[in-house]
Amino acid sequence: MPVDSNTSYQSPTDRVEAWVDAATLHIRFNNPARHNALSVDMWQAIPPLLTQAEKDDAIRLVAFSGAGEKAFVSGADISQFEDMRAAREAVTFYEAMAEEALMSIYHCAKPTLAAIRGYCIGGGVNVAISCDIRIAADDAVFAIPAARLGLGYRYSALKNLVDLIGVGAAKDLFFTARRINAQEAKSLGLVSRIAPPAALEALLAEYTDAIAANAPLTVHAGKRIIAEILKPSPDLDRELCQTLIRNCFESEDYAEGRRAFMEKRKPVFKGK
Repeated sequence: MPVDSNTSYQSPTDRVEAWVDAATLHIRFNNPARHNALSVDMWQAIPPLLTQAEKDDAIRLVAFSGAGEKAFVSGADISQFEDMRAAREAVTFYEAMAEEALMSIYHCAKPTLAAIRGYCIGGGVNVAISCDIRIAADDAVFAIPAARLGLGYRYSALKNLVDLIGVGAAKDLFFTARRINAQEAKSLGLVSRIAPPAALEALLAEYTDAIAANAPLTVHAGKRIIAEILKPSPDLDRELCQTLIRNCFESEDYAEGRRAFMEKRKPVFKGK
């Protein structure tokens, strides 16, 4: 198991909360008056927190959630649209800021998970599909309403959606802007598992405990190799994949895993 984190995680805004529990950095969107709609300061809070987590050997997982019982994230804070998206320069700034936040999640070296309850709309879906894993309460509601607002939708968000649920399902959700429940989201592959609202915390604990107990070098290598698999064939870095695999086999953790298996005990991985 990892040692306790010695890193202090301080969010730059009260509308994003950050704390460490065992080997997990929790990031919670805290704008319940607006159903956790993402304001500018909330977008900007994400990259520096993830940068810290990547440097912290004690952190094995970053888990995102929403404050309260109504929403994970209900979208972008449209009260800021007139100021932030009305003019060409403002659009450019806003889109670059949101893209940086989402890509910081997508490219985070540590595994990321979205624990979703209630509304997961627009920008909330983008945050969720930027994560590696998505779990949801069975009261969750998902939608991508861009077509109802006349917004241009960024390439990276649509690519993530297509990669996750396929072309047909992505077109269905995007063209209609319809809302779907947690059961349909699971059937599409948008979320991995669902649970009653009262059991979502226990389901999250399954993931935090399991990932904390597993070999971090192997998890890291798997995440990097999957990212290579998703690239177009000419851009695939096979040498990197082989290096990542070799590093696992040459690690102290691999030796510990073999010993633990032979001794019929749980391994104690150190990420070395």
